[in-house]
Amino acid sequence: MSATPSETLSTASAGNDTAPFFGFMGAASALVFACMGAAYGTAKSGVGIASMGVMRPELVMKSIVPVVMAGVLGIYGLIIAVIISTNVKRDVYKLYDGYAHLSAGLACGLAGLPAGMAIGIVGDAGVRANAQQPKLFVGMILILIFAEALALYGLIVGIILASKASAS
Repeated sequence: MSATPSETLSTASAGNDTAPFFGFMGAASALVFACMGAAYGTAKSGVGIASMGVMRPELVMKSIVPVVMAGVLGIYGLIIAVIISTNVKRDVYKLYDGYAHLSAGLACGLAGLPAGMAIGIVGDAGVRANAQQPKLFVGMILILIFAEALALYGLIVGIILASKASAS
């Protein structure tokens, strides 16, 4: 005999079967999208460093800054993924928590992806330009910092959203 819809909604486990799915999808999306941004930024900047290093090999180590900044984006995604995944509980997890964790992961991950793209493009052009005109280094660093700030905004919002879930 099957349960009526009202009986199904009144059971203690209603909603808890799918809620962890949303939480874990938030953790996965934070890590995946942030790492996609980090990978693109690293690859694109690396191409610029390799091209510039042929003519000015003494500037290669100084030009690693965009690669390091792109790598930090992956760490942002890792931080949110760990925060989310440690707060997903089997029996006491609510749909509200799942939605909050999903939005936290998407906020961090989807902010990290374009930030990585910006870092990659600026890093590629910046290290090549720096090889020709060393005065451009500070300007390149400032632009990279502003691109990194975009991902930092996503990390901050992700932490706030994740804390909303655990506060409920």
